[in-house]
Amino acid sequence: MEKKYDLVIIGAGPAGITAGIYAMRARLDVLLLEKGYAAGGQVRNTFEVDNYPGTPLLTGLRLAEAFEAHAKRLGLPMEQGQVMELTPGEGQVRIRTERECHHADAVIIATGARHRLLGVPGEKELAGRGVSYCATCDGAFFKGKTVAVVGGGDAAVEDALFLSRICPKVHLIHRREELRAAKILQERLFETENVKMHWGSQVKEIAGEEQVTEIRIADRQGESRLNVDGIFIAVGTQPNSQGFEGAAATDEAGYFIAGEDCKTSTPGIFAAGDIRTKNLRQIITAAADGANAVASVLDHVEKSRSHPKSYPHFSRPQTL
Repeated sequence: MEKKYDLVIIGAGPAGITAGIYAMRARLDVLLLEKGYAAGGQVRNTFEVDNYPGTPLLTGLRLAEAFEAHAKRLGLPMEQGQVMELTPGEGQVRIRTERECHHADAVIIATGARHRLLGVPGEKELAGRGVSYCATCDGAFFKGKTVAVVGGGDAAVEDALFLSRICPKVHLIHRREELRAAKILQERLFETENVKMHWGSQVKEIAGEEQVTEIRIADRQGESRLNVDGIFIAVGTQPNSQGFEGAAATDEAGYFIAGEDCKTSTPGIFAAGDIRTKNLRQIITAAADGANAVASVLDHVEKSRSHPKSYPHFSRPQTL
């Protein structure tokens, strides 16, 4: 039996969980769908969170568990399910998972983004055998070994710092001559003696038989090879927009075009968190999107109903 909701939220990362919390406080009839088995998104794989207010040096897993506990305390309904198709209709949206279908006045897509691949020879072949995209997930396997990290943003520097605690040598490879990471992270990195910087360098190949044994890198002076036991790739993300093709306008990279109000080009469909176009993708900006998205949903639902009083479960609070 298909059920009708005021709001369906897709994704249980910081944006989706926050949206769920605000939706419950607004007394919306809401359902949160998450394809995985636990909430938190990429936060769960972050070793140390030092930029979310009030939680200095908290592990990502602890923060994710706190988000989920808050939502459950409010009674937010959550279901495990992969959305296969999202179909806008006249005044409602149809959401099809692998097991069932739902209808909603509004949908918030908060599926986040995933790690971007380097696209070099050996990357796919050696994935899970020395090639990793999560230092906090796999770093323990490389204790006492030499590793490389690729990238120049916060994630890459955080990975290098984390690995420097358990690995005698860490090579940080960045294609530019300066890092994009936060200054405080750069300061910590440059104070870490066992991290070697490779400026203006790019990985051309990842080599090894059963495991990664070396990488080939190129810079202005030519090519060279580094003997490493593992390589951690942190070169950005790409949107988790599969299943939502045509649901709303996206940019060339596939991120939904939406502003601070999280409204997309399709009425009733909203995009929150890392899945939308934005300058900064962080836990705090994703959470803010979740709150803003629900405020926009409330306006949408009010305007789309000619007789709001016929929906006793719907009540817009004066403040969120």
